[in-house]
Amino acid sequence: MRPDAGPAPVAAVSVTVRAGLETYEVRIGAGLLGRLGELCDRPATQALVVSDENVASWYLERVMAGLEAAGMRSAAMVLPPGEQTKSPVVLAALYDRLYDLGAGRHDTVVALGGGVIGDLAGYAAATFQRGLRLVQAPTTLLAMVDAAVGGKVAVDFREGKNYLGTFYQPALVVEDPDALATLPEREVHGGWAEIVKHGLLAGGVTLALTEAGVADKARPDPRLLEADVRFKAAVVGRDPRETTGVRAMLNFGHTVGHAIEVAGGFARYSHGEAVGLGLRAALWLSERLTGLDAAAAGRGQRLLSAAGLPERLTGVAAADVARLIGRDKKAAAGAARFVLLEEVGRPATGVVVPPELQSEVVAWLIGR
Repeated sequence: MRPDAGPAPVAAVSVTVRAGLETYEVRIGAGLLGRLGELCDRPATQALVVSDENVASWYLERVMAGLEAAGMRSAAMVLPPGEQTKSPVVLAALYDRLYDLGAGRHDTVVALGGGVIGDLAGYAAATFQRGLRLVQAPTTLLAMVDAAVGGKVAVDFREGKNYLGTFYQPALVVEDPDALATLPEREVHGGWAEIVKHGLLAGGVTLALTEAGVADKARPDPRLLEADVRFKAAVVGRDPRETTGVRAMLNFGHTVGHAIEVAGGFARYSHGEAVGLGLRAALWLSERLTGLDAAAAGRGQRLLSAAGLPERLTGVAAADVARLIGRDKKAAAGAARFVLLEEVGRPATGVVVPPELQSEVVAWLIGR
């Protein structure tokens, strides 16, 4: 059944993100996709809505109608779904579309979709004519709690995940929980990887909401969405461009996760599934290197299982994963830097893991 298209009268909540000199709002509320045009709150000649084939079939018409009702000419670019779309070739096609539309710096790019669309459209907006206005309209759980907030935009290059990227804060983020009703189960589970990550990093109320909410994964409590966005916004506010080291904590689970994702050709595992396995690896390493007690590590492992994330690594060569860990873009002097936990709510960043232990944790993921 298609979700109700009727807009809600007001946004349920608004979270302010302060990233250096830039400030923007994350609006969270049912029905907000239909009101995206009025929420933009700034006249623009036109808007280009970038989406993928799956999301467009549900929400594109609604978003474009709202933009046009607000006085903006709107056009759309609908792309194939999947990580392969986040490439320099597709980026060039997006530049062509913006050029043909005569897009200028007062126009808007709307990223309607998950993290792939948000990254790709965001990078195009950041770099075309030195910056167009960007509105993020995430439709996946993973994008709502993580990818759409914080201003990281990128495309992949060769074997490098997000190798071509920059920091570019959106003018607005609009999150409509109604969009989660159309997510496939696999996408729901993948989104929970980032929710679990935030819970373990934050501890306290955020972790409690995470553990309580996992029983109904497809319909997360709005308080949980808000808690995740507030946590991400607080970290971004302290380190908008990854210069102080604070923001590095958000790489928890991603060093091994990105390697798994790439080793599987972006097909064996989704981003969220790969990060889930990366979180399992990070918990295992935290016990051995940073003093995380076994009970806390077990708590994290059980939460990942309850979220429906993979229990073990299959279908990917261990040697490929181990090799790709060293290609992580945060590596320094050829050594990958890991984020581990000293205890729940207390991350340790910049941890150098010996190569033999990297290979051992990959083997553990396969054989556990």
